[in-house]
Amino acid sequence: MTINNTPKKTAKLPRAWMSWSSGKDSTLALHEARVGGEVDVVGLLTTINAAAERVSMHEVRRKLLEQQAEALGLPLHVVELPWPCPNKDYEDLMSAALFKAKEDNVDTMVFGDLFLEDIRQYRESKLEGTGVTPVFPLWLRPTPEVAQNMLDLGLQAIVACVNLSKAPKEIAGRWFDKELLDSLPKDVDPCGEYGEFHTVVVNGPGFSHPIEVEVGEIVERNGFAYADVIPKSN
Repeated sequence: MTINNTPKKTAKLPRAWMSWSSGKDSTLALHEARVGGEVDVVGLLTTINAAAERVSMHEVRRKLLEQQAEALGLPLHVVELPWPCPNKDYEDLMSAALFKAKEDNVDTMVFGDLFLEDIRQYRESKLEGTGVTPVFPLWLRPTPEVAQNMLDLGLQAIVACVNLSKAPKEIAGRWFDKELLDSLPKDVDPCGEYGEFHTVVVNGPGFSHPIEVEVGEIVERNGFAYADVIPKSN
C-alpha cells in the first residue's frame, strides 16, 4: 500500500477588515467572524473626527481606540474625516480606504448591524463593484438575546454617547450590564440599534487584557450626552 505523505491543502480564508465602531456590536460581530472560521479578520477600519481626535459619533478618544486594537491584536486603519464633513468628502475618503484594503488583499468587510435594512442596503450599495463583500454576522438576531450573549461572553462596555431624544441622559457613563438593561425604558432597544446609545468596549471576547479606564466629564451637545471615557495608561 502506498502512503501519501503530502499535507492536505487547507482552503485559504477570505481576508477581512472589521468595520470597527469601538462599541459592543462591533466586538460581538468580530468575535463571531473569528470563531465562525469563514473569514480571516486582519484589520480594523474606523472613522475619526480628525479635528477632535475622537471616533465619529461615539466621540471615543483615539488613544482608547488604539488600545482596543492592541488588545485585539489587529492593525488599526483610521479614516480621518474633516469637520464638518460633506457626504461627498466622506465617500471619497472611504473609497480611498477600500482601495487600501484591496492592496492588502482584503475582499470582505464585516459589519455589526443587527436589523436596520436601510443601513445594510447603503453598505451593500457602496461596496458593490469594489471587489469587497459585506458580511453581517449578527443580522436579524433578536436584540434582547444579543445583549444577553454579550454579557455571557464577558463583554465589558461603557455607554459613551446617548441620543437625548431617544434615551435618558442618566445612562451616559454607565456600564452596559444587566442592571442597565433592566432599567432601560421599554421603547429603548437593548442594543441601541435605533441610535439610542453607543458604547465603548474595554474588555471582552478577543481582548488579550482589559483596558483600564475612568469616566470623566459628561457633557450635552447638539442633542446628545457624551461621557468622556479616559484610558488610565498612556
